[in-house]
This record gives sequence, C-alpha cells and structure tokens, in this order.
Amino acid sequence: MQKLLFFIGCCLLYAGQINAQSQPSKTDYADLVNPLMGTDSKPSLSNGNTYPAIGLPWGMNLWTPQTGRMGDGWAYQYTADKINGFKQTHQPSPWMNDYGAFAIMPITGKVRFEEKDRASWFSHKAEISRPYYYRVYLADEDVTTEIAPTERAASFRFTFPKTDSSSVVIDALDKGSYIKVIPSENKIIGYTKRNSGGVTENFKNYFVIVFDKPFDYVYTYKDGQLTQADEQSCDHAGAVIGFKNTTKGEQVHAKVASSFISFDQANQNLKEIGADNFETVKNKAHKTWNDVLGKVEVSGGTPEQLKTFYSCLYRMVFFPLKFYEINAEGKAVHYSPYNGKIEPGYMFGGTGFWDTFRALYPFLNLVYPHIVREMQEGLVNDYKEGGWLPEWSAPGYRNIMIGNNSASIVAEAYIKGLRGYDINTLYQALIHDANNEGPMQAVGRAGVKYYNELGYVPYDVHINENAARTLEYAYDDYCIYTLGKALGKPASEIDIYRKRAMNYKNLFDPSHLLMRGKNKDGQFQSPFNPFKWGDAFTEGNSWHYSWSVFQDVQGLIDLMGGNAKFTGMLDSVFVMPPTFDDSYYHGVIHEIREMQIADMGQYAHGNQPIQHMIYLYDYAGQPWKTQYWARETMNKLYKATPDGYCGDEDNGQTSAWYVFSALGFYPVTPTSTEYATGAPLFKHAKIHFENGKTLVIDAPGNTASTRYVESTRFNGKQYTKNYLDHFAMQKGGLLEIKMSETPNKQKGTAKSDAPFSLSTVKN
Repeated sequence: MQKLLFFIGCCLLYAGQINAQSQPSKTDYADLVNPLMGTDSKPSLSNGNTYPAIGLPWGMNLWTPQTGRMGDGWAYQYTADKINGFKQTHQPSPWMNDYGAFAIMPITGKVRFEEKDRASWFSHKAEISRPYYYRVYLADEDVTTEIAPTERAASFRFTFPKTDSSSVVIDALDKGSYIKVIPSENKIIGYTKRNSGGVTENFKNYFVIVFDKPFDYVYTYKDGQLTQADEQSCDHAGAVIGFKNTTKGEQVHAKVASSFISFDQANQNLKEIGADNFETVKNKAHKTWNDVLGKVEVSGGTPEQLKTFYSCLYRMVFFPLKFYEINAEGKAVHYSPYNGKIEPGYMFGGTGFWDTFRALYPFLNLVYPHIVREMQEGLVNDYKEGGWLPEWSAPGYRNIMIGNNSASIVAEAYIKGLRGYDINTLYQALIHDANNEGPMQAVGRAGVKYYNELGYVPYDVHINENAARTLEYAYDDYCIYTLGKALGKPASEIDIYRKRAMNYKNLFDPSHLLMRGKNKDGQFQSPFNPFKWGDAFTEGNSWHYSWSVFQDVQGLIDLMGGNAKFTGMLDSVFVMPPTFDDSYYHGVIHEIREMQIADMGQYAHGNQPIQHMIYLYDYAGQPWKTQYWARETMNKLYKATPDGYCGDEDNGQTSAWYVFSALGFYPVTPTSTEYATGAPLFKHAKIHFENGKTLVIDAPGNTASTRYVESTRFNGKQYTKNYLDHFAMQKGGLLEIKMSETPNKQKGTAKSDAPFSLSTVKN
C-alpha cells in the first residue's frame, strides 16, 4: 500500500511538473527594456540622444547616472568611463537641457566634493539598467549604488567597503542653491534654482534626503570651499555627510523626494515610500512598469525585435512628466511656471508638440487615454495661467521649433472620445493662439498676419522657416475646424479654418512638384534648391517637407498630377543620393549626417517631418510599398542597443513610429479617426484598451521574408481598406492578416480604400 501511494505521489508530482512546464510564464515586459538604447550619442551624431531614465511612467522625477559635467545636456554618454553623480533629472532632451536637477554621489576615503574629484571609473559589465531599477559598481570607491523610484521620490542603497571614511555627496548645483544638514534627523534638505528657462524668478526644486544611519561627520560646500557649517545659501551649495568604520558589504539607505512647491510638500512626497524598504520600492516600480507596458502584448518575433519594441514603448510613457503634486488633502496642486504661484489642478512639462503630435499623442489617446485626460486639464491650466498654450514646454514656454501644433493635441483628444474636462476653454485657446503672435516665435503663430491675409508666410519678410510654418499652420487649421465642428460651432465661425486648411496649395510649385518658399509679391523664392536644409524649412529640405499635408493627402496627389506621378515622387525619395546643401546652417547639423549615413537616399527618418511619408502609398493605391518600406525602416534603423536609433528619439515620437508600425498601422492624420495601414512585425499582438476591450492582431505567417499583406479579415469579414478606424478598433475583436513574400497588387487599390483626406469629404 505504501509503495502504491508512493507511486501515485510520484506520478502526481511528475504530472504537476509537466503541467508547470507546459504553462507559458508571464512575460516580464520591463526586463525586455534596454534603457541604454540610444545613449551612444554626441552632438555631431545622434543615435537617440537618450539617457537611462529610471522612474515611473509619467512620473514627476527621473534619475540617471551622470557622466557629463554640471550643465551639460549630454548627461550620460555610453562611451564615457566615469560617473560623477546620480542626478534627479527632468531633462526632455540634451538640446533643451535640464531644470530642477541635483545629484548624489557616494565616495570613500578623502572627503571631496568637486565633480572631477569625485568621479569614479565604471564599466557597463558591472551596470544593470532597468526602467524600475539601476545598479552600478563604482570602482574607484569600491561602492555599489542602487536606485529604485516612485513618481516623486526614490530609494537609494549604497553598499560600502570596510573603511574609516564612507561619505555621500549631495550637490545642489550652481545658479543659486541652498543646503542644510540636520544630523539629529539623519536628514539633508535643500533646493536648486538651476533651470534652462521657461520658469519664473521664484522657481525652486526643494528636496529632502533621509538616511537610515547617523552621520559621523558633516561638511557643507559653498562656492568652491568645504566648510563645517550645517547650512549654506549661495551660488553653488552642497554637502558631504559621512560614516566612520563601515564594514565590508554594509548597506546604507537613503530616501529622497522633491517638490516644486515647498519643503513641506517634499516631505509629503516622501510618503510615497513611507516605511517601504528598498526591495519593496523596487518591486512596486517593477509591477507598475509591467502593468503599463503590458497594455500592449506582442509575441512571435525575434528576441531582438521584442527588446526593441518594449524599449521603444518605455520611451513613449515618460514625457510629458507630471508637474503636479498631491497635497496633504489628497488634491492635485502645482507650482505654475507662468505666474510663480501655487495653483490647483494638473500640469505637465517637458515635451515639444512639433515632435510628438505626429504619433506619440495618437498612441496615448489610443492606449492610455486616462493620462491624456489629465494632460488636457493641464493644458487648460497652462492657458489660464500663462495666456497661451505651450508648443514646447520645459516646464513653461520655450522658444524653439515652429507651428501651432497644440491644436492637434487638443483636437485629437476630443475627436477620439475623451471627455470630462473644459474643452470649451481649450477651443477658445486654439482660436486665440491661431490668430495672434505670441510672446516668442514658438508660441502662438509667428507671421500670422501674412498667413491670414496671403494664405502663406512669405519667404522675404525675415520670418525663418516660413514654408514649414505655412504647412503646419494649415494642418493646425484643419484641427481647429474639426474640433469646432464636433463642438457644434456655427459655420460662420469655423469655415474660415477649413478654407485655411487648404493653404498648403499656395506653396506648391508645379514645375518641381514640390513645396517652395514664396515671396510676399506672390513669386516663388529663387534660386530654389530642393536639397537645401533649413531656410524655408525646419530641419529638413523640400523633399522632406513637401509631404506635410497630413489633412489632405488626396489634395496633394491631385496637385502632383495623380497617383502615378505621386508614387513616382515617393519612390524618388529612396533612390536619390543623400545630397544636401547645409549653407543655411553653415555646417553639417546632426540631422543631415544621420540622413547621409542611413543609405536610404533622401529619406531622413532621424527627424520628424518625413516620418509619415512611407504611409502615403496607401492613399495612392500602392499599399504594398508602404508595407515594404515600413519593414525596411524597422529592420534597418531600430535596435535595442546603445546606437539603436537613427536620430534624436525626441520624447517618444521616434519610438512611437516604431511601435505603431510594428503593430501594422500609423496615424498620418492624428485629428481624424483613421490610421493608415502597413504590415505588422509580429505574429501576434494584443492591445488592451482602457474600456476593457481587447484587439487581437494575428499574423501567424509573419517571418523575415513575408513583409507583404496578402489579405485581411476583421472580425471574420474580408477587409480591403488601407486604414483602420479608431472606434472600430476600440470595440475590440480579431484582425487576421495573411502575410506573403510577394505583394498583392490588387488589394487596397480602389479609391474608396484610401484613408481620410479633407478634400474628399463634403462640408
């Protein structure tokens, strides 16, 4: 009997093991992410211009190891040998630089403060970088540093060696800072005023740091000198606190939080950690990342493709950062960068709409609408407190890039179903900003008087990048018209914006079939070099910007003479050599170099203006070329490695192109409900919408050699369109795609298969 029971038990145990082995383990999406993707960059050549951002999705603060010097926008470069601190950062890009940053650095031996003196050699072999966790061994100090984040706080763990002098440097940076050490509470408080613009004079980032070990010695730093005072207020303040006789492997913990409001609020934000130990903070952050990334499940690709997909998705859910805090009453409040007051409600900072209106915000609207709703409420507050909508916020108005693309951000959210915020105030903001020059060129509309009177911004009136402005204003006018129509505004009010949405036609040169700057007298600017970067265009040339008719691709096809000529022009982009004229910039800017070395002709995917162009074949009856070039671009220009991008990543936009394209569709016209289709990269994908529905995308025949779509079925019915509808997808269902090694040149060729164009829609 005992033998029988033993035999049965063994069988049950074996069966359990077999069953366990047959059950697929849940994918750890966060551990597929490589935060170092894009960090092998420099000013002359961008492979992403990213840094390893350790934080939570849309959190207020990020953390990064710092290899660059104080004030250097290139905070972390993969090729660097030394780390000089771990910086709390809000930097959206190296070109915009940082605001509210301060740094922490462990050292051993002689007490020292300066960056060059405290910098330590490190190796990527002894570095672990995850979205929710960072660890590195600092060789010169024999110290391991670990970081785990919350939205507004972070937990640090330092593992020290056996020594009689283990210290931690707190650097509040220059340009105005304050530090105070409170030994009785194992605490340091301070603030930094350092910023790169876009704030009022009273801007401060207050921080509080609490250690779990009493201080044996304290120094403070004042403008180049270490002193034994407990408090400093000066241009450059800092502190060094230390411990005598640490044992080998001894761990010292620090909890850090900050606030743009006050020290009291920083202490309130520290409650995000509360009594949690380091591992608990880390595990909670890990779970948060898997929850957010797991809204989109892909499988059936190579390990490298999976890593690239989730590394891109990780980049898409940081910016804009939350610029609001939760007070003791549980209410959202924020420091206003516009008036310097503490105001109620949401606010976000750190994004440029010129980049992100194209694909990043469409993806947020599709998959994460809850955060977009908060962002829309934040835009209401931007307008009420500052008088204008931001076009590039970091955290307030910044004078960079062109366009009035807040119109797309506002209109798209409402058109795609978001409600519960003050849309009427936002509509009035769009009307206001579209008809006025702002306090700087990048706010409101530079050249608006000319644009409204002539239908374009002239080349010869000393307004730079005039043709690009005209094209973007025309799209923005379409957005205003579309939103006004959805809100039931009278035709007498909104029809002017529909008319202006056609202003792109005023710059079309039929002799070149390209867009061209035009003088005030109605004559095209001359001489005209379509390969000249800048001048009439923004970080691109006419071959890049001539496709910026997001709202009316069919109208552009008609101007070019029909589908054959239009697709011939698209084809030309890829077959021409990467010729360029850099005379406007007096040198080769990195965007030019990135186009030149990509071996894709004039296709400059490393910058935003042309990124949608591949999908325009859908409008002209040749969707198989969209499928080919989308796959080619994904394969060639993206990889989850330090050199994994082909230009600036730009706050999630370049990543969003990849994620959308890997799923098989793309928002050429964000403020419409249609997405142009390509071909999926993976065999299987699931998008879990916030309404509880799931869209399954199945392409089981997907391989490296099958990049073309043979046929499509949507919820069991044959589907021939070259677009997918936003609301149809959000109802969930099954999209079945049969892939092929050869193009199906009959599918999607009818005019009715083309995605939305304004000129084909009746008023």
